Amino acid sequence: MPADNELTAKLTRRLDRNEALEQGQQVTNTYRTTGVSIYSEFSEFSRKQIKEYEKAFKKYDAGGDGYLDLEELKVTMERLAAPQTHLSLKAMIKEVDEDQDGKLSFREFLLVFRKAAAGELPEDSGLCRLAALTDIDVGQVGVNGAANFFESKIEELTKTSKFEAEIREEQEMKKRELEQKKLRRAEFKEKASLFSQQN
Repeated sequence: MPADNELTAKLTRRLDRNEALEQGQQVTNTYRTTGVSIYSEFSEFSRKQIKEYEKAFKKYDAGGDGYLDLEELKVTMERLAAPQTHLSLKAMIKEVDEDQDGKLSFREFLLVFRKAAAGELPEDSGLCRLAALTDIDVGQVGVNGAANFFESKIEELTKTSKFEAEIREEQEMKKRELEQKKLRRAEFKEKASLFSQQN
């Protein structure tokens, strides 16, 4: 039985690593630094939530280096209409900066949301405001996604129906034209036969 557990653990680690690699550079860096998949470490979040947080992180990471530095955090807070002083920005980073490099990695960014969900952040803190203003409502995202999906399907069906209606209309017009042609031919033949009878 211990061999089964060991194999299961290895396969789970490999699966987590492969999934992390598929998710892109941010998650890959996280796996390398901690040795654990971001999905395993932050199991309180769904995969969909983590992907949404990663999208937000990448949007805030103007330099694209995989970190939020002081300037990027400043700009982010200003865009979220919650500007912070230089000292409070430094305090925000220090609160979750586990490797003490003065910037936030994606993993440390997720720590903000973990702490906010656990109620470990003071309500008036910059990190609490960041979490509240960035928080991803996956249910809403899903509903919007479904709504957009169904709206596009309805639009597609409407276009198809409109297209089919136009085709039917053209076919009806061709039928009427053919019937009129037949009537004109019949009238012509009738007149031609009258003319030939008179001669």
